[in-house]
Order: sequence, then C-alpha cells, then structure tokens
Amino acid sequence: MKVHLTAGLTAIAAVFAGPAFAADDITTMSAAETASAIAGQTLTATDLVNALIARTGDDPGNVYITFDSEGALAAAAAADESVKAGEPLGPLHGVPIVVKDNIASAGLPTTGGTPALKGWVPAEDAPVLKKLRDAGAILLGKTNLHELAFGITSNNAAFGAVANAYDPDRFAGGSSGGTGAAIGARLAPAGLGTDTGGSVRIPSALNGVSGLRPTTGRYPAEGIVPISATRDTPGPIARTVSDLVLLDAVITGSTAILDPADLGTVRLGVPGVLTDNLSPETDRLFKEALDKLQAAGVTLVPVDISTELELSGKAGFPIALWEVKRDLAAFLETHETGLGLQDIADEVASPDVKFVFDNLVLGNQAIPDAVYREAMDDMRPLIQAGYAEVFAANKLDALVFPTTPLPAQPITGSDETVSLNGEDVPTFPTFIRNTDPGSVAGIPGLSLPAGLTSDGLPVGLELDGPAYSDRHLLSLGLAVEAVLPHLPAPASN
Repeated sequence: MKVHLTAGLTAIAAVFAGPAFAADDITTMSAAETASAIAGQTLTATDLVNALIARTGDDPGNVYITFDSEGALAAAAAADESVKAGEPLGPLHGVPIVVKDNIASAGLPTTGGTPALKGWVPAEDAPVLKKLRDAGAILLGKTNLHELAFGITSNNAAFGAVANAYDPDRFAGGSSGGTGAAIGARLAPAGLGTDTGGSVRIPSALNGVSGLRPTTGRYPAEGIVPISATRDTPGPIARTVSDLVLLDAVITGSTAILDPADLGTVRLGVPGVLTDNLSPETDRLFKEALDKLQAAGVTLVPVDISTELELSGKAGFPIALWEVKRDLAAFLETHETGLGLQDIADEVASPDVKFVFDNLVLGNQAIPDAVYREAMDDMRPLIQAGYAEVFAANKLDALVFPTTPLPAQPITGSDETVSLNGEDVPTFPTFIRNTDPGSVAGIPGLSLPAGLTSDGLPVGLELDGPAYSDRHLLSLGLAVEAVLPHLPAPASN
C-alpha cells in the first residue's frame, strides 16, 4: 500500500518548484530533494536515473556487484506515469537507492559478496528493502561489500576492491563499502547497508557521508545474509541527516518531520578511551568539531567507558563467531538456497574471511559453547548496564568521538596492518575500535562528516545514544550537522 506524501515533503516540493534541474545538478540532490522535485514535477525519475547511469559508466570504483539499469529505468518510467496520473505518492517516490548485496532483493542476485551465493536470486525483498520500495524507491542495484560482511576494507577477492569515493587508491571501508562509496561519489542519493561492528558507520565516515546504526532490533533483519542475530542490523546511509530521518521514518513508520535539537541544552560525553591514539589529522578535525559544538552551546562531559570497551573486546568476537555458525546455516536452509555452511566456506575467496571460516567458525579454533554463553549471559548485560549508567549518571544526550581512529588507508598493503602514529597495527581491530563497543551493547550510533584531512580524505564524527533514543539521536544529528563543515563532492565530480 502506498504511503501518502507527507506535508513536509510537499512543503519542500514548493521550494524546488521552477525550472527542471540540469543533469550536473540532479546527481548531487538529496533523497528528500529528489522526492520533492519529482512530486512537484520539476524533475522526472527517468531523467535522474539516466543521469546516474551515465555517471556510473563502467563503475570504475567497483561499487556494484549487480547494476540493474534496465530495471531501474522501467521503475522510473512507471514512477513518472504515476505522477502524471495524479496517483498518491510515497515519501520516496522515484528516489533511486542502492542496497548492500547481502540484503535480499526480489529478482536480482543476492550474493553476500561470496562466490557460492552468486546464483541465488530471492523471490522476495527483505522486509527492510520492501518498506523502501513500497514507499516508491527505485533500486539501482546491489552494492559490493567485504565478503560475507566479515571485514572493514571491502577488498573483496571475488568481486574486486571497492574504491573510496574521495581517493580511488584508498579503501572504502566496510563491510558496506559499496553503499558508502556509491553515495559519497554521487552515484545514488541514499541506500542501505548492514552493521554488525561498524559496517554502516565506518564506510560512511571514510566516504564523507552519514550513516545510522539503529538500536538493534528496531529495524527488521529478516532476509539479510547474517553474521549474528544478536549484533546484526540494517542501517541507512545518505549524504544528509535529514535523509536518514526520512529513511528511518519509512522503515519504522515514524513521522518524517523532526526538529533539530537545541544544542544549548545538549550534554555530550567525551570518552577518553575512544579519543586517544588518533592519527594527527583525525585528532585535529575532532578537536575542531568539539570547539564548534562548545561554541554552539553544547556541554562536553569527560566520561570513562574503559570497562565497557574491555568487556566488548572479550564478548564481541565470541558472540559473532559462534552465532554465524548457527544463523548463517539456518538462513541458507530457510531460504532454500540449496547450500550448507560448508559449501559457503569451501568457496570463500578472500584470504582473511577464508581464515575465519576455516579456523574460527568451522575449524578447531571455533568458539566453545561455554565461552559464548559467558559472553551473552554475563559480559553483554554488564556492557549494556554500564552504558545505561554512564548516560544516566551524567545526564547525557549522547557520547561523541571519532568514528575511526584514522582515515581511509591504501587498498594495497592494508589487508592485515596499517600504520598509526608510526606503529604497524592490525587493520580490523583498529578500525572497529570505536564503533564495536556500542554494537555489542546494541545502542544506536550515528556517523556524520567532520571534515576533510589535508590530503582531502573524509573523517567521521560519531554520536552514540542510549538504547531506543534513535529519533532523539537523529534530532541531535540535524543540529550537529549544521555546525560542522559541509563536505564538497569528490574532486572527480
């Protein structure tokens, strides 16, 4: 059933009334602007999809696994006919989106970024994608990812490495690298990723866009190739927080109208353990962001979450590595893929993911049941209680910290280690250091651009809020976004 166009979008449509947009402009429009312009008949979905197809070309950034230009053009033509006929329009009517290729899409392959699933074509959309399509969104294609979502570089040995939107020699982050890079490169206004330990927020930060990890369980996770039922969630990625508000509203049935928070009443906790040992440019941009927030009236409160960080380091991997064996096997059977867990493992192409499956999931280093139970029954509740106490005792709206300790690193040579302040450190744990604890706790996290380094690379600022404070976190994000510098499009654009 179509959702009627909201009053808010109708108002925005009035702003965009006037001459049709030039092709160079329409590829940079936000999702909300696009929906408003299409509803106001100053833009057609067909013109926009054609412009995005032309911009994508042969996909030099390797953001797609499946680019469905034919299907997108057919959907755009149908969307334009609905507008001409005066039919009720959904809040995303005619808006092109991209979706990570571990989210089931009817009629298109859903590979999970792994060879064994490249022939699986689901009959139905995952519920989270269905909500967006029912609201009028047009699916451009399925985006590349770190194989089976088990990594943060999106250097996928089966489908190729995803290039960063701001530097093709740097990685896009992951595991939702294709979605983050596509939106950062202006190949689509918005899309979906998934987040287990940072996989929406990390590519958002590294590609200069915004991403929301909702409170775990707030979005439907069915129809998504899983790692961990406890930790997985889909999440939206876009270039503006207002677009995240719109996507969140469609997915949850909330209102798309949300006012920015009054920064003069906001208290943000600054966890020292997440703000130490940053790259010099990340440190500079983070401190500049804090200065801007203080100047806007925000109260900054030093807080200690070192215990939560330590516990999440002990609990996070056992939960994910034990649950993937259960959850991925059940998914393959439920969706009648004809494959078992060993079939998937046998064809894994990326060396890092191959090691995980052969040794830590199916091999002799697999997580014992007792270790998993301790992580779930003892440590995770302590992490959740610890976060709740920090928020309550300090009367915090959110925590604030850099999304990652350093910006995107070179694709070549960074699979295992990267250099941070003159020391070679392991890539995966370094990049998830700040995002993973909130993931284990299941609280919402919002990453938004903080600025560009002297080398022109994006750095992200993250806000983590109490469980189920998602809408307030987005309201806060609207206000914080207005204080931070607006990132220019990548130079190639």
